[in-house]
Parts: sequence; C-alpha cells; structure tokens
Amino acid sequence: MSGRPEALWPLFGALETLDGIGPKTAKTLADAGIEKPKDIAYSLPYAGVDRSLRATVREVQPPDVATVEVLVGRHHPAPARGRPHRVSVRDAETDFTLVFFHARAEYLQRQLPTGQRRIVSGKIEHFDGAVQMVHPDHIATPAEAAAIPPFEPVYPLHGGVTQKLMWRATRAALDLAPDLAEWIDPGLMAREGWPAWRKALRMAHEPGDQAALAADDPARTRLAYDEFLAHQLTLALARSTLRRGKGRVTAGDGALRTRVMGALPYRPTGAQSRAIDEIAADMASERRMNRLLQGDVGAGKTLVAFMALLVAVEAGGQGVMMAPTEILARQHLEGLAPLAADAGVRLEILSGRDKGATRAAKLAALDAGEIGVLVGTHAVFQPDVAFRDLRLAIIDEQHRFGVAQRMELGAKGARADVLVMTATPIPRSLALAQYGDMDVSILDEKPPGRLPVTTALVSSGRMEDVVARLRKAVAEGRQAYWVCPLVDESETSDLTAAEARFKALRAALGEEVVGLVHGQMPPAQKDEAMARFVAGRTSVLVATTVIEVGVNVPNASIMVIEGAESFGLAQLHQLRGRVGRGAAASTCLLMYSATLTEGGRRRLEILRETEDGFRIAEEDLSMRGSGDLIGTAQSGLPRFRVADLERQAALMALAQSDARKLLVDDPTLEGPRGAAARTLLWLMEQDRAIRLISVG
Repeated sequence: MSGRPEALWPLFGALETLDGIGPKTAKTLADAGIEKPKDIAYSLPYAGVDRSLRATVREVQPPDVATVEVLVGRHHPAPARGRPHRVSVRDAETDFTLVFFHARAEYLQRQLPTGQRRIVSGKIEHFDGAVQMVHPDHIATPAEAAAIPPFEPVYPLHGGVTQKLMWRATRAALDLAPDLAEWIDPGLMAREGWPAWRKALRMAHEPGDQAALAADDPARTRLAYDEFLAHQLTLALARSTLRRGKGRVTAGDGALRTRVMGALPYRPTGAQSRAIDEIAADMASERRMNRLLQGDVGAGKTLVAFMALLVAVEAGGQGVMMAPTEILARQHLEGLAPLAADAGVRLEILSGRDKGATRAAKLAALDAGEIGVLVGTHAVFQPDVAFRDLRLAIIDEQHRFGVAQRMELGAKGARADVLVMTATPIPRSLALAQYGDMDVSILDEKPPGRLPVTTALVSSGRMEDVVARLRKAVAEGRQAYWVCPLVDESETSDLTAAEARFKALRAALGEEVVGLVHGQMPPAQKDEAMARFVAGRTSVLVATTVIEVGVNVPNASIMVIEGAESFGLAQLHQLRGRVGRGAAASTCLLMYSATLTEGGRRRLEILRETEDGFRIAEEDLSMRGSGDLIGTAQSGLPRFRVADLERQAALMALAQSDARKLLVDDPTLEGPRGAAARTLLWLMEQDRAIRLISVG
C-alpha cells in the first residue's frame, strides 16, 4: 500500500491554500488542532441562525435575529468620540435604528445610501423604549439578498478567527473534497438513508434548519459512522494480525481445575462459570486468544484468572500474571497462593526487587519449566526472562496498557494467549472504543455472602463526629481506611494533606493506631506500612489514592473518603470496594465540603443509591464525558471530530460488527469495498492500520 491516494492530496495540503487563510490565521487554527483542509472540512457548525426574510421587526423578541428589507432614512453621525453613528430605517410596518460604534461616516453613507432599499440582518435590541439593531451582520442590496443564507451555520471559533472567515474557508475546503468510492455496506446505507460521503459533508455545512444540526441527522450520522468504522477497522486489523500469529491449541485434562473447585468453600457464580468456559474454549482453539475479562469490584476475577492459568499448566505449559505495581503483584500472589496450594502448582513472584542469586535461581526454574505460574510487574518482560513454554499472559488493570503495548506483549510469548483483566467497569461505548480488538467476558454478579456496603454522605463540618465514631470502631477491633482529598494536580500538596490528616488522627486516636501510605514513599516503606495494616498492627490507614485498586484487607470495614467531591465516580466506586470484603457489615463515609456543587452532590448521591459498577460507569460517562473519564491523553482513546462516544454507542457497535465482517469477507482489503475502506483509513489518518495491511 504505497501511500495516500492522490484524490485525497488536496485535503492534506497547507491551510493557506484555502480562500481567506493567511499565515497568521493558519497558525491560530493549527494551535487549535486544525492543520489542513481536511480538518476544516470536519469542523462542523454547532449552531445556526435563522436569517429567513421577514416583513417586519415588530414581533421579534430580543435578542432574536431578524432579516428585513428596509428603506434607509437619515444618518445621524456620532456627536462625540465614543458615541455611536445612528441610521434611521423603516421596514414594511415600523421604524427602527441601526447603530454603529467606531465606524467611519463616509463608509456608512456608501453602504446605506439614504432613500435606497437594503436588506439588513442582525440581533434586535430594545433601548430606551425604541427598537434598534447594533452592527448588522449582513447589509445587502435586494439583488444580493440570495447571498444571505436563510439558515446560517455558526462555527466554533478560535482566537480572532471570525464566522465570515470560517464560512469562506469551509466552502473552499468542501470544493477540494473528491468523489470517493463507497466504503459503507450498500444495504446499511439504504436502510439508514445515509447520503454519500461528499454529499454528507456538504449537507452538514449547509444545514437547512435546527434539526439538521442534531447528531441524529442522516448526514452527521454518516460522518460519525465513518470515524467509528475507520477506528474499528484499525482494531479489527490488530485483532486479525494477532490471531494469524497463533497456531497452538492449549487444552488441559481438567484434573487441576477439578481439584481446586472441590476445595472451594463456595460455588462459583453463573458469570464466573461462563467466563471460565469462554476462556478455556478460546485457549483450546487454533487461534490466539485476545480476551478482556471485565469485572466489577469483588466479582471474583481471581478465581477465573487462576482457572485459565491452570489450563496452561495442565497442557504442560506456563502462565504469567502481570500487575502494574509491586503492591498489586504481591496482592495477586497472596490471592493465588491458597488456590495454587490446592492445585499443587508452583507459584512464584518476580519483581524489580529480586537481585543476584535469588533472581538467578528463579530465572533458572522458570527456564526449566519448574515454575507453573509466575506473578510479576512489567519486570517479567526484561530480555533475560525466558519461559520454557509460555501459554497464557494475563495483564491486570488494563487501562494502563494501550493497543500498542498489547501487541508487543503478544510478541513476547512465542504464541501466548492473552487475557486482560480490569476491575473498572467500563460503559459499553468506551469498551468498544478501547477494546474493540478484543472479545469480552463480563462478571456482573457478586459471589454469595458478600454484604452490601452502607454508604453515607457527611459534611466535613462533622469531622469530630466521624473521628469519635472511628475511635469507637477501633476499640471494637475494626479497621478503617481514611483517604485524603485530591488537592490539585501535584502530588506534593496531596501529600501535605495526607500528612496533616495523619498527624491529627494520631493525636486523636493514639500513636500506634494510625499508619500512612502515599505515592511519594519508597516502595519498601509503602509495602511495610501496608503489611502492618494487613497484619492488624495499625487500625487506621491514612492514604492517598494508592489503595484504589487491588488491596485486600478483609478485616477493614470502614472507608472514610475526605473531599469526596474531588474524586471521579468510578474512582469512588473503586475505593469503596476496598471494604465489604470480610464478615463484618461495612460502611463508606463520603465527606464533602461546604462548597458542594449540584453536579458534585449528584455524583455522591448516585454512589449512595447503587453498588452496580456498570451503572455507575454509565452515569459517570454521561456526567463527565469520555475524555475526562479515562484521561484521554494516556488512554489511547481516539479523538473523534464528529462522532460522540457517549451518545452513539449503538453506532460504534454497528461499526465494530461491520468492520469485522468486512475483514472476514476481504482480509487484505483488495476487493472494491476493501479498496474504498483503505481510502477511508488514509482519510482518517489511521496510519497504524495501514501499516498492518501492508505487512499482512
């Protein structure tokens, strides 16, 4: 696939090639992310102004816009500096005034000659009981009236760029849009009544009315679908590239799994059993597994993961489980150890802390195949770490990895299956955008016997009551987390807040009772503070959000979150999930400051109402938007110009099935629709996908 199709070249030229754009404007637009004619063509209007001709301004309510034909009367030049120049005019029914500040009198006399007819269009105001129009947006002779669009699009503006300039530039960009072969399935186009690509662009820039600006307008929906389709084609290509590389069947005899299941004190939930079967079936197939295991807080992902690792061991191979941090890797080790003991499988951890002889011994055992399951941080991917036969790689807390890292990981184990686990329930639309290259298993049931967590909202003014309540709980032998507020972007001020709270609680509850853990601590010190809390030597752990994921202390039954309004919903849900893991009834106290906004209160109330992480994630998405939700910069989430992830999830799902089907029918995109789809990938700048096809 040599390079961008020639038909698209003009859209990827310099902005200065467009009417009215000079170097200065080009720089302003480039700063706003508009760098080429294609970007201008995709900068759609967000509103419109009704400029259809009326007989009179009489019935117009300020500040509405009116377009009327007037007879120009007398000019009243500005009597003094800073005063306006006024022009009396009369429409079919009434007199009113046009008002101009800082305008040259002779210029206005030429524009509006007394005794002649003109069309004027602008905002109507009432001033001193009289009707006036200040600085009309349009002044035209009756012969030129057609040049005023009856419904004028309004564009998002960037520093000093005017609507008039955007109008000219978008028209110039539209003229560069070529006729392209259709990449959308013809049946789908007909069913949805979508226009062709070039026509859709023009329609989006020339809305006839308010309805044409809505996201569900056929032209806009089609353009949004193109963006989704290009993105899903990229993911589907990544998926098929990964699958092509597979060629091993991993199937066990079930002996180890039966042993572990028999030793469990409970029965797995329906969701767990289903996920275990889906994963085993993937591993037994010829193709390489690329599956996401999505589970809410406490839905029992550990058991599902271990069952998958046992399939690898039963088949004579090895499995690895990776976590983003040392604390989480150790946590996994503790969670898996009793299961590994039941199965009689050797389980080890490899981390950055293993040095010298210890490390060498582990590496030798791994290479010899004596270690069945390895747990570790990304340190397991250092060049000197060799498995005898790696069959399965499990990555925990996926949102710290992007598609690119998943592809690298796949390359490490000759042909290892990949299972990704996330404890963050992700709304369907985001899951499709971020993990569209993967198959998904969802754990949406809580294992039996997990008590619900009582969630209460408390104003920060009641701090003393909260501390008194904590004192009583500690005396009863209970343990608590105290999470400090996010002060701002810098870790240092978060740290100051945590240290101040730590000192205050030590003074109130006793020196030995309270521990502290935060992001700035050296890892060994952090682990020691955690270990003391786990062992019950400290009763209250003051923390910044480092305990958000994975920490498991069954005896901890109270979670206090200070400044709860400064956290995101999903984060609060994760934090709350750190309690309610043992036999005791648990409580989560959300402390908010006096300045709570309406949106902040709504967020906290949603948490009080439900423990369903998926519902919470959907609410979070609708309140905050996808960019904030995952921090778009590091999430690898695409940025769409037209499409809206939150509101068009169904369209994204359609694009996913369409993209996958297209690649099944035409894996190398050589057929007529495939070739058109390549053009779409070039148009949407999906360079990674293009590289995948060319190497394929």
